[in-house]
Amino acid sequence: METSGHAIIEKNLGLLIVLIIVAISFGGLVEIVPLFFQKSTTQPVSGLKPYTALQLSGRDVYIREGCYNCHSQMIRPFRAETERYGHYSVAGEFVYDRPFQWGSKRTGPDLARVGGRYSDDWHRVHLINPRDLVPESNMPAYKFLADTPIDPASVAPKMRALRRLGVPYSDEDIAKAAESVKGRTEMDAMIAYLQGLGTLLRNVR
Repeated sequence: METSGHAIIEKNLGLLIVLIIVAISFGGLVEIVPLFFQKSTTQPVSGLKPYTALQLSGRDVYIREGCYNCHSQMIRPFRAETERYGHYSVAGEFVYDRPFQWGSKRTGPDLARVGGRYSDDWHRVHLINPRDLVPESNMPAYKFLADTPIDPASVAPKMRALRRLGVPYSDEDIAKAAESVKGRTEMDAMIAYLQGLGTLLRNVR
């Protein structure tokens, strides 16, 4: 009785694993590679600028404190989401993000369009004790950020590294980085980062 090729594959565990890996790799490449050649995913939206030194420091604090565990930065193209948060997220807004902070976890609200929605003072009070503004909030307090200064010497190296990855920081931007964050706290940096999120497409419909 002749054995079919399918039966041979099923009975050979090593061969089956190799073929599964090949199939998944091929499918992944077909899905992912074209995105690198689409301008909508590789070109910045009009008016997009790299993070300032202060915003970049705030973004590092955001990542360090694990804010992405509770807050997504990705508004999906559904009416229920755009009515609440604003214009859906597009890839061109995040071309300078390394890594991007999209995510899908929403213990707290999405922050993709939070920039400019509240005052700096509101953010400061909210970070010091969220329950002063939102009584039912289970967000941790981040009062210590107000007492933690930014290390000015740490910012320029980050900007140089990002420039090698394609972020268009100029020599002047990098040279002025340390001075621009001198005397500022991590609280200042976090607020600056949040205030810059999603402002370019907020009013686009």
